[in-house]
Amino acid sequence: MTMRQKRIIISATNDLATDQRVKRHCSTLHDRGYDILLTGRMLDNSLSVDDMPWKTRRVRHWFNKGALFYAEYNIRLFAFLLFAPCDILHANDLDTLPANYLSSRIRSKQLVYDSHEYFTEVPELTGRPVVKKIWERIEKLIFPKLCNIITVNRSIALAYKKKYGKDIRVIRNLPERWSINSTVSPTFYGLPENKRLIILQGAGINRDRGAEEAVEAMRYIDNAVLVIAGKGDVIPELKAKVRESSSIQEKVFFIPPMPYKELMQLTGICDLGLSLDKDSNLNYRYSLPNKIFDYVMAGIPVLVSDLPELRRIVEKYEIGLIAKDYSPKGIALSINSILSGNSGINFLKNKLQKAADLLNWDIEKHKLISLYMELQ
Repeated sequence: MTMRQKRIIISATNDLATDQRVKRHCSTLHDRGYDILLTGRMLDNSLSVDDMPWKTRRVRHWFNKGALFYAEYNIRLFAFLLFAPCDILHANDLDTLPANYLSSRIRSKQLVYDSHEYFTEVPELTGRPVVKKIWERIEKLIFPKLCNIITVNRSIALAYKKKYGKDIRVIRNLPERWSINSTVSPTFYGLPENKRLIILQGAGINRDRGAEEAVEAMRYIDNAVLVIAGKGDVIPELKAKVRESSSIQEKVFFIPPMPYKELMQLTGICDLGLSLDKDSNLNYRYSLPNKIFDYVMAGIPVLVSDLPELRRIVEKYEIGLIAKDYSPKGIALSINSILSGNSGINFLKNKLQKAADLLNWDIEKHKLISLYMELQ
């Protein structure tokens, strides 16, 4: 069988529309001649995936959260994978791994496991010891038996290496290299024209990811507004806080999820990008959020929390500041320092251009291609 005929089934528990890592992997492998089927789920508010050149399969579930969802998802996925034509299975995160692993063993198919995060330490599990133990048990049963494992950064790879003694490849979540010359006016997004724009973007704007402090910091920042673009469990709480506070009502704007290229156009007209995850759990401690690389590609400096992976990127490429004081006043002080030019914003801009030439998918994708070439 030639490479062009090989079929890969890639599984994710999300609705496929906004997962840029999965899209990039599908695009790269599709361009290399693989026959790709991407399977996920359909939600009531799911965006269209009709523009994807590879095959997609989205399933509506009876349950959409909690243990019943994960059980239903894996049972239905297992039934599908057991008979679907394929050569290689690609599981994204631990919540897709049981169905993929069982199918790969029964059918003697090669399996690639992509751990997007340190799954058993996500905040959704840290306060739920019974549920956490179940996932830890699943991981402990399967992980040592895996041969082809990838993850998003060195910290997570080392944590798994220490835990299971397995070598794991790092394939970072880098955006494609492209020029963002946005000519769209801020008013197109309902934003003021005469203010500096600070953006916090992402598909997981949740608690303990700095959004609360960023909103409060706007009390101490003039001539700028905060743009929160995306979705997350803390958004309703933030909207309520903004409505109730006259001092920040005109300083914080919420923009719902949008297609990635549109989000990057918005990011391109901003002046500063935020990534302020707290060190409240191991998953956040080891995180390297996608938004950092999006900010770099958009050419805007960053303000990040003092976490190992974020610190490594900011210090190596000199693209922004690391927040040492995590209080709203401390964050405001750092923001004002960057926006006022005290941190050498022109210097940062020059560094950002050089970083964008290195931190992009055109370079990183060869690691994924190399892995799949070894599976021939």
